[in-house]
Amino acid sequence: MGWWQLNADTLARSRFVISPFAETFASLKLLHAGAAAHPGEHAWLSRHLPGYRALLAADPVTGLLVRAGLGRSWIADFLTPTPRGAEPFADEVARVRSTAPDAARAQLRTAVAGPLPAGLDRDDLPERAAVLLEWVWEETVRPYWERRRRVLEADVVARTAQVSQGGWASALDALRPGRTRWLGDNRLQINLHEYPPREISGAELLFVPVTVQRAGWVAWEDGVRYAAVYPCSGVLADTGARSVPAALSALLGPARGAVLVLLGSPMSTTQLTAVTGQGLGSVGRHLKVLREAGLVARWRAGRSVLYGRTAAGDVLVRAAGQEGPEGQHVASAHD
Repeated sequence: MGWWQLNADTLARSRFVISPFAETFASLKLLHAGAAAHPGEHAWLSRHLPGYRALLAADPVTGLLVRAGLGRSWIADFLTPTPRGAEPFADEVARVRSTAPDAARAQLRTAVAGPLPAGLDRDDLPERAAVLLEWVWEETVRPYWERRRRVLEADVVARTAQVSQGGWASALDALRPGRTRWLGDNRLQINLHEYPPREISGAELLFVPVTVQRAGWVAWEDGVRYAAVYPCSGVLADTGARSVPAALSALLGPARGAVLVLLGSPMSTTQLTAVTGQGLGSVGRHLKVLREAGLVARWRAGRSVLYGRTAAGDVLVRAAGQEGPEGQHVASAHD
């Protein structure tokens, strides 16, 4: 397994940041894989995969570059510059474009664990990578960015609340269950690969959510900044996976019913606003009615206020046919 050694000060100063570039690269990985984790991703792929495949078919060199750069167990470093927080996409992709051609080829050889295809023995690979990433951003991410940004912000709120409730160990264990884990003795497991440990004490440590559910990688600027990219909570990433049963919609109205269905997992008003697309005032009114009816409870977690269904709320949703007998959502957003 790969792990990082860090001190208490590094962990205490670590923070969650949102990166439009990380979201774009995660979307490139999803386009490359062509396999959706939930209905929302399936709809997105149906819309954009044909255009992506046509683009690569018309540009075989870039197709070779993508296949080599994503590698089997290692991504070419220049394709994933370390996020810095509050950095616009244009600044992040400029770092890809500025990579020296020799460095790009060396990193691609590491990714493929061998010699490069003859078609990649050229100096314009960083420029080609930047152009492709700009296409992915403009065509497949930017049109949805405002909603995705709200979803990512909601995930950060939830993770921060988890830190305040259970400490950093519980929050880190939940980032990528089975892969990211606090090992104790100031060690953070960051993946399952047998890579040498890295000493990162004194550097900046960032955690970066993306909405793509099978995405995740690490990036670093040695001795300066390290980042772990992780998929945001599935309940946030896929809003289409939980439709409101007709009976529940008739009883509560579709908007209020949607809020009740989503609260099978505790959520804040920020998360609910991001997921449902409803205004903050509307979500607040629905929560007030649901609380007064005894269907939803409220409690504080650190600086956040979370809402969740009561036993009565669970019974109502289950009776309407949305969940199975064990309270698990029939249409799960998780992989």
